Amino acid sequence: MRQISVEELKARLDNGEQLALLDVRQPEEWNLCHLPGSVLLPLGELPHRHSELDPQKEWVVICHHGIRSQHAIAYLSQLGFTKLHNLSGGIHAWATRIDPTMPRY
Repeated sequence: MRQISVEELKARLDNGEQLALLDVRQPEEWNLCHLPGSVLLPLGELPHRHSELDPQKEWVVICHHGIRSQHAIAYLSQLGFTKLHNLSGGIHAWATRIDPTMPRY
């Protein structure tokens, strides 16, 4: 499983790279904070909604600390997705190291 740090993700986004952001947290978590442009698809809904995702895109999968996103990546990998990155430390790491104005929980 490929990990991507929040610093690397920020640099790649700032460079204009076309990364798709998949947030697998719950809606109430998403409502507190999320990365602009990310797609909300809670982990529990992934088996029923994975067809909404383009397997050709390069995906960065996001959760609170990086555990649920690892489960999502394992599942998507079984479906043939190959361009997957786990955001190391999740949205919490982003709020701590990149955007200290982002709410934390």
